[in-house]
Amino acid sequence: MAVRAVRGAIQVGADEPVEVYRGVREMLTEVLDRNGLRPDDVISIFFTATPDLTSCFPAAGARELGFADVPLLCATEIGVPGSLPRTVRLLAHVETSLPRAEIRHAFLGAAAALRDDLRQ
Repeated sequence: MAVRAVRGAIQVGADEPVEVYRGVREMLTEVLDRNGLRPDDVISIFFTATPDLTSCFPAAGARELGFADVPLLCATEIGVPGSLPRTVRLLAHVETSLPRAEIRHAFLGAAAALRDDLRQ
């Protein structure tokens, strides 16, 4: 079993907790599904949100999925002019037998444009 990093991103509809949590749940569920992971495989998750998302902590959306005993951390993404607004990103460290080349990241919706080099 190896430790691997998995990335994800999603643009949310508004700076409202219900929208941010919905986006986090969708993105995190997709990361797990694409890689055949269970919550017990997750070591930690680092979330970032663009500077225009201030209504809540994205990690609270992961807590709604049952990630109560997983270390979660939130930070503000760098405010680069012209960057995609209302975007939540994650970097999850997981235990998996997948080789690095087979990890499937989840850049969803409009956030897919952030990493068009990744296969979806």
